[in-house]
Amino acid sequence: MNQEAYLHRRGQIEHYFDRTAAAAWARLTSDAPVSGVRATVRQGREEMRVLMGSWLGESLAGVQVLDAGCGTGLLSVDLAHRGAHVTAIDLSPTLVSLARERLPQMLNGGRVDFHSGDMCAPEFGHFDHLVAMDSLIHYTPAQAVEALAGFASRIRRSMVITFVPKNPLLMAMLTVGRLFPRADRSPAVEPVGRGWLAQAIDGHPKLRGWHLGRSQMVSRGFYTSHALELVRP
Repeated sequence: MNQEAYLHRRGQIEHYFDRTAAAAWARLTSDAPVSGVRATVRQGREEMRVLMGSWLGESLAGVQVLDAGCGTGLLSVDLAHRGAHVTAIDLSPTLVSLARERLPQMLNGGRVDFHSGDMCAPEFGHFDHLVAMDSLIHYTPAQAVEALAGFASRIRRSMVITFVPKNPLLMAMLTVGRLFPRADRSPAVEPVGRGWLAQAIDGHPKLRGWHLGRSQMVSRGFYTSHALELVRP
């Protein structure tokens, strides 16, 4: 991975989610009323959250999970309610602070430890599962695959990620989005073809022994994202 390019991109993402859009994300991930467009995004994200959580199995009691790019912590809390011990990391200290404030006192035996920082940092340790919901989508496909390669030696069972599928309709929607004032835009997502992604994962030496598992797209209005499972046999 080109470290300079990665650090530059990481800085852009941190600035957006920690400053430009922190209030909007706080509202989107709450029960507060939102616009029609954002309502479809909220619905899509809720559906994706349920889907990804279901792929980790029925019982999560004591299971160690890394939530890479946790935002305000909704997925982390979902998993903790099922008994998981979740380490949740996000670049934005503002969103992590909000996640801590919203953390329920009762988690049915699970727990969540929130941290602000780089989700790829190895010092956070080893885990049974990784979930990365709509976090790797802001990096180039090559950077995302390198991130997975870095996680691979630290994850024992599965990595469940999302990517933005490359198709004509989505590319048209992204073009329309670029017409909005720059201050209102999120950092550009990086669409990728599933075939390219599968080949890149299969061909990476640090991902040997990992295999593609389940795959499912969620599309609701202005939200389109594709869940992909990588598993160790």
